[in-house]
Amino acid sequence: MPFQLGIIGLGKIAQDQHLPVVEANPDFRIAAVVSSRQKHKDLPVFKTPAELFASGIKLDAVSLCMPPEPRFDIARDALDAGLHVLMEKPPTPTMGEVEALRRLAAERGRVLFSTWHSQYNAAVDEAKRLLAGKAVSKLFVNWKEDVRHWHPGQEWIWQPGGFGVFDPGINAFSIVTKIMPQPIFVEACSLETPSNKATPIAATIRFKPSWPGKADLAAELDWRQTGEQSWNISVATAEGLDLELRKGGAELYVNGDLAIAAPAAEYEGIYEHFASLLKSGQSHVDAAPLQLVSDCFLVGRRSETEAFL
Repeated sequence: MPFQLGIIGLGKIAQDQHLPVVEANPDFRIAAVVSSRQKHKDLPVFKTPAELFASGIKLDAVSLCMPPEPRFDIARDALDAGLHVLMEKPPTPTMGEVEALRRLAAERGRVLFSTWHSQYNAAVDEAKRLLAGKAVSKLFVNWKEDVRHWHPGQEWIWQPGGFGVFDPGINAFSIVTKIMPQPIFVEACSLETPSNKATPIAATIRFKPSWPGKADLAAELDWRQTGEQSWNISVATAEGLDLELRKGGAELYVNGDLAIAAPAAEYEGIYEHFASLLKSGQSHVDAAPLQLVSDCFLVGRRSETEAFL
């Protein structure tokens, strides 16, 4: 029997990825959706999660696809209702909230799954394998895109808790925290923030290693790049290994040669993993990318730049 799933939040990511991927996965059946504005021709639509939970519709789990700010309350109520929970990235605005949900899921005996779609690429898995046990000497993250293209008219990203340029930047951090053989920490960060917004449009980050010795570890994030988008991560090791992940983790170059170029199937991987978690009853909560973003805001030096209109 497939797991009965509710989709909460019917924005662009849900319509482009969650709905079609779930519909193609035999382990799931979409039972209902929650949206205050959108309709779905084939499914029951509720205006609030509370209405869904009180409806009596049989559910096993819910996928939370709304912006992160209200997610803690909705996830808590879902867990209290006896449901398993999948959370779009980033899981919550703060580390405190995600850790509280981790504890609550354990107390309720429910599965909690924090997704990071950029981790679900064959090239990322291979990079992790190649870097295992190596001494990283250099890391550079170049993550630059056009906010007007990817987030047209979305004001929530500019509000406190909306992450700004770290909304895409956390995708890069999710790859970094997966592939690095040892953790890295934020040493310094500059945050360029439009004069009329609360969250940054660009950031330059310097990291420090958790291992002895020195390493050149840095990242540049920018939401003002037009034309070709840059989603690249390069890593060099003391052993002479040079890796570059391009196109958001879809391609891997090893010492300059293309090693993997796999078609995008990130959300397919997410739901395959969710099904395995539900069958085993185990949670998977990875807060490391969120911790790096949180630390950037904690130690970052803010500078004001021109208004974003």
